[in-house]
Amino acid sequence: MFHLFDKAIIGMSLLRFLSGMIEVTVAILFLKLNDVGKALILNSSLALVGPMILIATTAIGLFGIAEKVSMTRIAMIFTGVILIILGVKGR
Repeated sequence: MFHLFDKAIIGMSLLRFLSGMIEVTVAILFLKLNDVGKALILNSSLALVGPMILIATTAIGLFGIAEKVSMTRIAMIFTGVILIILGVKGR
């Protein structure tokens, strides 16, 4: 009767919910503070949170499928995540 979720799925979902709540909270703070300088500082902090959430959810997912996927493919996925972050943060 009850559908049990995989532990990795629950962990990934909780991290994404947390990330979404942080984003919404910062948006509300933008409106409350009504100051562009402070909004930019808060926005910069989000730039740190996003990649950390991406890495954490990817790591949880990879641990969840570790026995099903070869180490080469796991390394390729981690390399892809790193390249995404470097591409976004590029100078």
